[in-house]
Amino acid sequence: MTETKPLNVLFLCTHNSARSILAEALLNHLGNGKFKAFSAGSSPRDNQKPNPMAIDALNKAGISTDGLASKNWDVFAAPDAPHMDLVITVCDNAAGEVCPYWPGQPATAHWGYADPSETVGTDEQKQEAFKQTLYQIKRRLELFNSLPVSSLSKMVLQNTARDLATQ
Repeated sequence: MTETKPLNVLFLCTHNSARSILAEALLNHLGNGKFKAFSAGSSPRDNQKPNPMAIDALNKAGISTDGLASKNWDVFAAPDAPHMDLVITVCDNAAGEVCPYWPGQPATAHWGYADPSETVGTDEQKQEAFKQTLYQIKRRLELFNSLPVSSLSKMVLQNTARDLATQ
């Protein structure tokens, strides 16, 4: 049996502190080597770090948070950056922004999620918002992970990823 190279998937959001971080960790957890997930933001704040409630939600779900860091999407447009097969925006702000040129012109999709870090309420209500966002992303990524990736062309991958936006 031949070993297939994992598909590189980049999740984008504005600050790269919550939704894109959750998606990166989840896909690396669920993908079992089928995917290599990354995340970045269009405009992370100075000294931006992953939202502590996102890290807490991942920890409570038993998902590794090792190596998670907020970074600007320019990192992945650099000549020595890993080649992306699929770029998915996970917030409406990043979906409407002009993305940098991605070498190899990867497939793209938009999966919008409400920003759990904008939840107003008690700490318990805020933590529940992160838990719900994690669950919503997980549902979509489980469907995505079940696809026979080795037989997907770029166009089929893009259309399938876009179709999952309605799931």
